[in-house]
Amino acid sequence: MNEIVQPGIRRFGRINWMGLYTLAEREVRRFLVVWTQTILAPLATAALFLLIFTIAVGPQRGDVMGVDFLTFIAPGILMMTVIQNAFANTSSSILVAKVQGNIVDTLMPPLSGSELVIGYLVGGMVRGLIVALAIAIGVWLTLGITPQHPVLVLGFVLLGSAFMGGVGIVTGIFADKFDQMAAITNFVVTPLAFLSGTFYSIDALPPVLRQVTHANPIFYLIDGVRFGMIGASDSSPGLGLVICAIATVAISVVAWGMLRSGYRLKA
Repeated sequence: MNEIVQPGIRRFGRINWMGLYTLAEREVRRFLVVWTQTILAPLATAALFLLIFTIAVGPQRGDVMGVDFLTFIAPGILMMTVIQNAFANTSSSILVAKVQGNIVDTLMPPLSGSELVIGYLVGGMVRGLIVALAIAIGVWLTLGITPQHPVLVLGFVLLGSAFMGGVGIVTGIFADKFDQMAAITNFVVTPLAFLSGTFYSIDALPPVLRQVTHANPIFYLIDGVRFGMIGASDSSPGLGLVICAIATVAISVVAWGMLRSGYRLKA
């Protein structure tokens, strides 16, 4: 017998589980439909990075933190790809809905601001996790690297995906056109990913730049995954988890406030 839903009864307990699940499922299906662009393409890009550095640098670079250069940069490339894709998933979802005029389909259902944030973040986190798994398998097959602390790697990947997914939500809400989002991607997200210890140890930086890098949450994400993969890092993984967790909560609160108020979403 079908359940009769009475008017006004919209959620089970305090959370609209059905609505939350539906939004999260939509966000996951949205990138799985075009998996060649959202999963295969990042894997190919990561492989190209490793190939180029193998050809251009190879063993001539010497060891970094007691490991060869390719082993050192592989975790950084993995995490850099994860955060870029988590950001792209949430930001593009919201911006496309705004441009096409169907963002109302997301705002009208009985979903609270926190449920909207969680639903969008689940999509970004699942995409980040799949990309991380694909690259990790590729790194294992080509370089023979297996995570020394897999639980720590998983924790940083999920935190990084959630943090950049939250940044993507804020960006998608703020941007009104694709070129605005492209500007944020090209001039903010990509430089931060490249200049956060992905290809080098921050010990090589001047003291001032080293202090600036320590204020960047993405540095701790990349450094934490590197420790989890190869057991070497520039900072304490515990400190990195705390800073990344605080940054994730902070950006999620900002995203919650914007979604709850309908900022730049309601005509």
